[in-house]
Amino acid sequence: MDRTYPKVTVTKKGERFIRGGHIWVFADEVTHIDGAYENGDIVDVYTLKGRYLGSGYLNDHSKIRVRILSKNANDRFDEAFYRRRVGYAVDYRAAVMGEDMDACRLIFGEADSFPGLTVDRFGPVLVAQVLSLGTERVKDIIFRALVDTLRQRGCTIDAIYERNDAAMRTLEGMEQYKGFYPMNGLRTDLSGEVEITENGIRYLVDYANGQKTGYFLDQKYNRLALRRIAAGRRVLDCFTHTGAFALNVALTADRVTAVDISDTAIRQARRNAALNGIANIDFVTENVFELLTRMDREKRHDYDMIILDPPAFTKSRTATEAAARGYKEINLKAMRLLPRGGYLATCSCSHFMSDERFRRMLLSAAADAGVALRQIACRQQCADHPILWGVDETDYLKFYIFQVV
Repeated sequence: MDRTYPKVTVTKKGERFIRGGHIWVFADEVTHIDGAYENGDIVDVYTLKGRYLGSGYLNDHSKIRVRILSKNANDRFDEAFYRRRVGYAVDYRAAVMGEDMDACRLIFGEADSFPGLTVDRFGPVLVAQVLSLGTERVKDIIFRALVDTLRQRGCTIDAIYERNDAAMRTLEGMEQYKGFYPMNGLRTDLSGEVEITENGIRYLVDYANGQKTGYFLDQKYNRLALRRIAAGRRVLDCFTHTGAFALNVALTADRVTAVDISDTAIRQARRNAALNGIANIDFVTENVFELLTRMDREKRHDYDMIILDPPAFTKSRTATEAAARGYKEINLKAMRLLPRGGYLATCSCSHFMSDERFRRMLLSAAADAGVALRQIACRQQCADHPILWGVDETDYLKFYIFQVV
């Protein structure tokens, strides 16, 4: 078919990445652009030999010059196209999440072919973050399609809240803000907090002011996996945030200590515990590094299970080495603090920290601690955060459960 979009020609390196499955074209991979355009427009991407590679959103403000939307030359980017894509995403969640679709990630950016878009569902509230200018320009179509599709499935949707307060929007040439999205049939007067149920536990989600969209859904089944192992044990949950791991293991553990440096997070974790009538958790506001260092110095062995769920220590490739030292420090100390036969759950949520590097770090920490690691499980993010092969950025969560012997 005839192509009417501006034409972007890419280097052999850019061609190789796209043919390998990736869907980003970086600025240094663009050789030239033919045709008039505005930032956020759809363009066609071609090889140096003039072969079509895909179509996507162009943005001169971004290091990611083109975000590929489709590799099908027959696609027409009208409302029907976006509604079809929304249908695919929702159908997938219904298949992999089943009854747990009430609190899940509905759209996971590039993995769902929605560049720069995240949408989480917390019961009747959808929380969205738009980090791509092209997606920003068509978000009304996408949001309407989401509400219509979910309501057709019998889901109650009361509001859409935008968490567009991420710094990346500035890099894309967009303003930062947050607030309810105005749409006929949706409310804009809610409190900014909603209750969800995950793994049988109730949580209050502060989607207006909490981190990211207000709650981390990607560890849903990893939390559940620790519940049986924690039975009758004394558990230390580090970087507890709003208490999700702590509450899961508290249902079977003897006693849990939940630690986070954020007093705001600890207050929310206490509220979540009270909401469920869970009383066997001690909440502590403290720097985890300092706590583990002090306990190590005092040669304490207060716990027979330790959970390490830190924030991403690196958000760039250049900081990976420093991040590896941070991961090793907390894991080494945790291994020293556990008795022989104790259990360690440890993870990294940074895609820059590859699984291979994370494993090397754990092996080095174990050698320095004078222990061996008996692997119980190797897990990743929940299936509502699908991994798109060829796009390494979607493969980010590493989660290991060990017995320390």
